[in-house]
Amino acid sequence: MSMTDPLGDMLTRIRNGQRARKNQVVSPSSNLRLNVLDVLQREGFIRNFEAYEVRPGINEISIELKYHEGDPVIREIQRVSTPGRRVYSKIKDLHLYFNGLGISILSTPRGVMSDNEARVENVGGEVLCQVF
Repeated sequence: MSMTDPLGDMLTRIRNGQRARKNQVVSPSSNLRLNVLDVLQREGFIRNFEAYEVRPGINEISIELKYHEGDPVIREIQRVSTPGRRVYSKIKDLHLYFNGLGISILSTPRGVMSDNEARVENVGGEVLCQVF
């Protein structure tokens, strides 16, 4: 069975894993997922992630979730742009998420980056998800 929204699936796995107080969750691998996880790790929302091969041609990602004093670091994670409704934004039109406490993750012509990095590079793009 094919999956229509692979990134949304990974975000749901992270959300469900943190609600169940799991230390790590596993998700199928793709380049977009790895790039989004790299941004989440750089911004301090997850501890670590590792891609590995299950069998030839099948790769998975192990994502280590992060907690602070027993509470999940990620309080809210939501998909903005979906396969049925793409959301694009110029960088000057992109609002701060939770007054700058949260981040928006964008897919830009220069790669996947957080809204702060996109403001420094002065480049807009597709708003993939928002994390607080």
